[in-house]
Amino acid sequence: MSALPDSAVTTVTGACPHDCPDTCSLRTTVIDGVATRVQGNAEHPHTGGVLCAKVSKYTERTYHADRVRQPLKRSGPKGSGQFTPVSWDEALGDIARRLHTIAQRNPEAILPYSYAGTMGQVQGESMDRRFFHQLGASLLDRTICASAGSEALTATYGGKLGMRVEFFAESQLILIWGSNAITSSLHFWRYAQEAKRNGARLVCIDPRKSETADKCHEHLQLLPGTDAALALALMHELIRNDWLDHDYIAQHTLGWDALKARVLEWPPARAAAVCGLQEAQITALARAYGTTRPAAIRLNYGMQRARGGGNAVRAIACLPALVGAWRHRAGGLLLSSSGVSPFNKAALQLPQLLGDRRPRTLNMSTIGDVLLHPGDAHWGPQVEAVVVYNSNPVAVAPESAKVAAGFAREDLFTVVLEHFLTDTADHADYVLPATTQLEHWDIHGSYGHTDVLLNRPAIAPEGQARSNAQIFSALAAHMARLEPAFAAPHFQASDEALCRTAVAQTAVDFDALLQHGFARIPVADAPFAEGGFATPSGKCEFDNPLLAKRGINTLPDYLPNYETPTAAYPLAMISPPARNFLNSSFANVASLQRMEERPLLELHPDDAATRGIADGDALRVFNARGEHVCHASLNGRARAGVVVGLGLWWRKHGANGTNVNELTHQQLTDIGRAPCFYDCAVQVERLA
Repeated sequence: MSALPDSAVTTVTGACPHDCPDTCSLRTTVIDGVATRVQGNAEHPHTGGVLCAKVSKYTERTYHADRVRQPLKRSGPKGSGQFTPVSWDEALGDIARRLHTIAQRNPEAILPYSYAGTMGQVQGESMDRRFFHQLGASLLDRTICASAGSEALTATYGGKLGMRVEFFAESQLILIWGSNAITSSLHFWRYAQEAKRNGARLVCIDPRKSETADKCHEHLQLLPGTDAALALALMHELIRNDWLDHDYIAQHTLGWDALKARVLEWPPARAAAVCGLQEAQITALARAYGTTRPAAIRLNYGMQRARGGGNAVRAIACLPALVGAWRHRAGGLLLSSSGVSPFNKAALQLPQLLGDRRPRTLNMSTIGDVLLHPGDAHWGPQVEAVVVYNSNPVAVAPESAKVAAGFAREDLFTVVLEHFLTDTADHADYVLPATTQLEHWDIHGSYGHTDVLLNRPAIAPEGQARSNAQIFSALAAHMARLEPAFAAPHFQASDEALCRTAVAQTAVDFDALLQHGFARIPVADAPFAEGGFATPSGKCEFDNPLLAKRGINTLPDYLPNYETPTAAYPLAMISPPARNFLNSSFANVASLQRMEERPLLELHPDDAATRGIADGDALRVFNARGEHVCHASLNGRARAGVVVGLGLWWRKHGANGTNVNELTHQQLTDIGRAPCFYDCAVQVERLA
């Protein structure tokens, strides 16, 4: 990175790194080397100069007094957060020796753990993958957010593909399904508002009366985990009333007769009983969807976080093909557009470094059980070392009491690359200071639009912070003293060079990215107007025979939640993100903490009344896995029988050192091996 001139005022173009479909283009104002303001880039059409409240506070996060600014070595018990500063050379030398010693016995005893703390191709999945491939470490099944929906969409469409988000502005009916767009997809919401001003009808389908539901014409407040039943009943009504595009079905779909037989088992009355809706709500929505053109569905990942989440995505994804919505550029469905990203991942990650080795794969969503497993001949060696980056598993992974217990093992060697002393970093043997997005190079795709964005460093790193790629490159240099293979040139590539590698031999011109900060990927306006799905058949696969080989029903169906209300735990709990947090990434930013005030549980007034609970009361929320202390919010957003634990606070911020994941379980979804955060039963009682 070149140094900025003294007494200079510059504006640097970058990209938001966080787990959000909008992937905004940023403009950072820098005065005398200090970032003073982060704004949306008005020249980027999808950003339009607008940022969410979280990223608008990015300078507050970057210059936070609690930033980790030098390497730290543990000096107290695991979890105590007690550390002593050390040099980079001492830290990396010791880490390399410890990892090498473990790898000599069995490299699969080493586990990398990362997710979407940054969505960047370079800082998220480049040099780190090269390092662990060369080492032969266990692979990580990265499932914690989207894999159920992603695999279900791929089984139906052949990939993570869908509408171009800008064309929602031309839709006449928009179903916002499982998404609080005002919180989680602000720029899609701008397109939806444009459509609304032009006469479109907006319908929200969500167990919570969200801020988005407030602004829609109608809200179907179904029970958690029942989305597939609703979709099947909608299809039932499309068939019964012949609101079908028979030509599109005949030419561009596979398995119509089998799907028809399945959905005719789901009349609206049956679905209404399952979903907790009125039958008339379902029939009215089916009529609107069957008779309005163009009609579009904005699906998000919240509704796939239950046992039957994959099936639910498959069922909903069938709807546009039944009515021929794909014929219109403002019709169809969008869950993720990341399948169009052109990145050369193999060149970035170099999987060939594994050679003939085929390490086991461990699921990040069951990290609690993984770290507590003693190892055996079938499962493999006990995990002896874990390297965490771009994630905070002690806070974000399900059944967090087990996760914390696993990370508290004194015999577990733990390295964490971080900006702050998070719940996970508190358990580390070494904490290595990582750069924020304002301090490094990176390149980004999006799962909500079809542009590629470049991030340039705007300021010098705070303290001794290094980028993730630089840290793994330096660690490889220390490993090379013990294992010559780590001396290879591909471990010394610069971050800018890795950015260039990401788009080498693709349709994206890196020089154009340098000039503008973003580039559009050429995508058809109406990608499936004439079929052309990315499936083996080239059709929308209602019935996917390949799923049978994996023991999965080839047709979409409704699967009830693992945990349904009982006498002991009569309330269903979901835990969507609080408006001003993004997973756990912004939970320590003071201005955003003030907006959220404290950990809350939303209850329906009837459920509160039967328990003698008033607004603001301290609560104990509990089940067999643990308990969480928070405060009651009777704001009218929870439906009867359902409570909403807004997340995600760090555990150390909780009144009893927990957050809502103390209550969630580690069972996995039907498709995609993903967590079931919103498939959880609890009881609530007032604390004196």
